[in-house]
Amino acid sequence: MQAPSTITYLRQQDIDRDRWDQCIEEGMNPLIYPTSDYLDHLADHWDGLVLNDYEAVMPLPWRKKFGFKYCYQPFLTAQLGVFGKMINDLLVAQFLKAIPAQFKLIECSLNFANLFAIPEFNPYERTNFVLDLSPAYEILSASYRENVHRNIQKSIKFGCRVSKDVTIQSVIELAKQQDDKSTEKDFSNFEKLFHHHKEKGAAMCYGINAVNGELIASAAFLFSRQRAYYLLVGNHPNGRTLGASHALIDAFIRDHAGHRLLLDFEGSDIRNIAFFYSGFGAKEEKYPAIKLNRLPVFLKCMKR
Repeated sequence: MQAPSTITYLRQQDIDRDRWDQCIEEGMNPLIYPTSDYLDHLADHWDGLVLNDYEAVMPLPWRKKFGFKYCYQPFLTAQLGVFGKMINDLLVAQFLKAIPAQFKLIECSLNFANLFAIPEFNPYERTNFVLDLSPAYEILSASYRENVHRNIQKSIKFGCRVSKDVTIQSVIELAKQQDDKSTEKDFSNFEKLFHHHKEKGAAMCYGINAVNGELIASAAFLFSRQRAYYLLVGNHPNGRTLGASHALIDAFIRDHAGHRLLLDFEGSDIRNIAFFYSGFGAKEEKYPAIKLNRLPVFLKCMKR
């Protein structure tokens, strides 16, 4: 007789990090976000749920407010949820039910391998875009939308140039001008994560400079398990009329075409941004998100 499955809640300090990361790496959805290093850098706190002997795992990033613990989605962490080799709707439901009652509010995105109808949790769909870079550049660029080609030519016409010696600090400074929700701590934590991956040869920045040398578009990429993540983006308003963002993505695609690599754009549900990503031939990759409110009535009303 097969032993019953057991999902155990473990605090961060009690998690076997090597086995946790091995479960993710060998699973059907080996994303960068649930790895221990990534969460260590970007989550305020995180614990986890573990199936049996690390057969599947689910990270639980958390904070505390008004004395209540709640699960949240950390900065630049697009997809979490359940990770492992054999994932189905019953397993995802079991993990969600196993989230301890001490977490009074759960607002999190799961991942593309967790996209199931689980009525009791009322998941809703979110949209990512990914682009397979294994074909040759000529094949990839032939799939660009016409406006993408026009913007790339515009950047050339106005003397813009690609730079691959952009510092992460420069990307962050531009990103801050567009982002009034994230904190200094968020950006500082990501900078440390970036340097951690760069030391392993798994991080790089791209930039587009105007003819006067001004940085007008920039992005930081992390690499993990044949996936390149377009994570932090910093654009100057002047770049919008010069096709700078289109030129940056095209430069990255040109450099990495023909490699076994998936470019992960990390979204978006915003129509204009989705149009931008799909313009490069990127395909939709749906994933679910959930909201579960267990707060006391007086606080539940405030959270609506």
